This record gives sequence, C-alpha cells and structure tokens, in this order.
Amino acid sequence: MEGHQQGRYGGISEVPFKTVRKFFGEAVVVTQEVEDIISSPIVKGTIINNSDCKILLDQRKYVNKFDEIQSLLGLTDKERAQILSINMANSPSRKYKEVWIGLGGTQSAVYATEVSPEEYYTYTTEETEKLEVMRLTRKLGGNIELAIKQLAESKRKK
Repeated sequence: MEGHQQGRYGGISEVPFKTVRKFFGEAVVVTQEVEDIISSPIVKGTIINNSDCKILLDQRKYVNKFDEIQSLLGLTDKERAQILSINMANSPSRKYKEVWIGLGGTQSAVYATEVSPEEYYTYTTEETEKLEVMRLTRKLGGNIELAIKQLAESKRKK
C-alpha cells in the first residue's frame, strides 16, 4: 500500500493465509529481501506459522542477521548449518546452484538444481546474457526460440 510505513507486506491480510490450509491448499510467498520477513508482523505471525514447507536459497549475505532469521523461522542448529553451507562447496565441473528445503520441521536437506542450457538462457537475469539473447533474436528475425537453441548449442561445444 503506497504511502504506508509498514514495509512491503503491510497491506497483506492474514485471513487468506489462515484459511487456505483449511481447504488443503498452500499459500506461497516469495521475497528476495530478508527485511520483508523480519519487519512484517503478518509474515511473522501468520505466514510462517502456517508454513510446513520452507525453501531458502543462498543466505550468505545475511549471515550477520541469521540469528534473527533462525529464530523467526524456527530452524534447528542443524538446519542453520545446512542453509549456511549452500553453494559453499559446489563442484567446479558442473554449473548448478543449491537450495535448502525444509518440510514440517522433520526433514530437511540441501539439493542441487541444474538446468539445461536452453532453460538457463530462457530465464537468465544476467544483463550481458540477456543482451546476447536479444541480439541473436534480432539477427534471426525475432525468433527467440531459435536464438536460445543456438546459444545453448554453442555453450555445449565449449
């Protein structure tokens, strides 16, 4: 809600998050900013308390705030160690990122996620790569699918 000082989630109603589980559903909240989670009473009191599944990406940039995050998410010391290990020892021979998944506080692990070159070029957020895709797309008369296929093939040959 524009003009409010309540943070990004200040305008969220807690009702849908409390109700969705009654109908065997799952609400999903995604954020790139840990402050969104830490600063919102709605997120703290409703969303997290009603979340059996938690998925976290690399949290190294928040290591100094991780005590608060750990407490807020109700993470064990083992889960904390798993999360802070993400992408710390990746194999240099493979291109992948790791993700931590915790299920109901009973099971958790770090998983490698690896996509094909086609998927990578389709969803990349790296500016130079996006520009490369768009340049080749223009060269191929607007055919982005062919541009992505060609870039992926050239990546495989390297």
